[in-house]
Amino acid sequence: MSNNVYDLIVVGGGPAGLAAAISAKQNGLEKVLILERDNRAGGILLQCIHNGFGLHYFGEELTGPEYAMRFVKQAQELNVEIKTSTMVLSLEKGSPNHKVCAINSSDGLMILETKTVALAMGCRERTRGALVIPGTRPAGIFTAGSAQRFVNIDGFLPGKKVVILGSGDIGLIMARRLTLEGAEVKLVCEIMNYSAGLARNMTQCLYNFNIPLKLSTTIIQIHGKERVTGVTVAKVDGRRKPIPGTEEYIECDTVLLSVGLIPENEISIQAGIQMDSITSGPSVNQLMETSVPGIFACGNSVHVHDLVDYVTEESLLAGKCAADYVKSNSREAPSEKLSVTPGNRVRYTVPQHLDFPLSKENEVMLMFRATDVYKNVTVTVYSGSELIMQTKKRIVRPGEMQTLNLKENQINKINQVKQPITVSIELPEDAID
Repeated sequence: MSNNVYDLIVVGGGPAGLAAAISAKQNGLEKVLILERDNRAGGILLQCIHNGFGLHYFGEELTGPEYAMRFVKQAQELNVEIKTSTMVLSLEKGSPNHKVCAINSSDGLMILETKTVALAMGCRERTRGALVIPGTRPAGIFTAGSAQRFVNIDGFLPGKKVVILGSGDIGLIMARRLTLEGAEVKLVCEIMNYSAGLARNMTQCLYNFNIPLKLSTTIIQIHGKERVTGVTVAKVDGRRKPIPGTEEYIECDTVLLSVGLIPENEISIQAGIQMDSITSGPSVNQLMETSVPGIFACGNSVHVHDLVDYVTEESLLAGKCAADYVKSNSREAPSEKLSVTPGNRVRYTVPQHLDFPLSKENEVMLMFRATDVYKNVTVTVYSGSELIMQTKKRIVRPGEMQTLNLKENQINKINQVKQPITVSIELPEDAID
């Protein structure tokens, strides 16, 4: 039990939590604490030993551990307190201070008071249970992330003949990693008619290693009693239902599932924070603040990112805004909220609303994902019926998050119009949707 009141407690010590804590320190907060359930800070990056991180933020190519350690070192230099092997049990919102209940083996049960909280718990993988794939329950079925940990951290090879379901980035990267370790990746199958991963991962991990990819295809049966012996795959129609007569049996001893990520938000829900049904994360404003004043959220616990550089950028904003919140003591509640909604061909937007009036000092970043692959499109932002912004994009994919930065003149226009915001993707006139 502690009587000390922290300025900011960050739940999660991955790239999002580290960036939020560093930003809060740099913006004047004294007592900043990170609570991390693993035995080291760094999060998922510690098992991502491939390169490709930091191209946007640092302008150079780093491995996951290198990227993480830069932030761990910076946090230590700023005297950010980090408690590892610590599980957060609950978050109780309060006024003026929130209470975080956590436990570890050295301190025991802790009830910590804090002026602000940053939720940076990351996300978890969907499992076979969420997919309801028919078949037995043999050994040899892994999520791609757990297989990555076995290979890169523990030094175990999960199998020799592998079929991967889903074309998410972790699945693509593991296809390459297992090939380099001597396994045979028989097939990557994706139920959608497009890849869910980054275009660069498609090229570097599949095409360069001649690993076959079948789109509009899924696993309809897993075979084997003690160990996986094979899978049956089939083509699917427009409603993602298997097409009779297209079944194919593939012999394998391992099945990896790369079928999407879900933000880790049990604590957010328990604290009564308003959630977004599409992202499965908290609904936030342009300051990354949730529906509960003084509780901020960032990184993959808000929505799933494809690049850690975007996680860092978003989390630095959350840390700065948490510091501003503490320094202002009691910030006035916004007079009005303007909703930000997805329009044509847009799946979701973050932030989900803007606190009105908007500050002219900072840019407003809008993040969104497309519903499908579209080429030569125009992205538009409307406030009511007033055009605020439009920009051309050569291609947009569901696997690649898009960002728009609203400048001062566009923010002034929104303040004048004072109408809900809509983000849409418009096709060329000669295109067929």
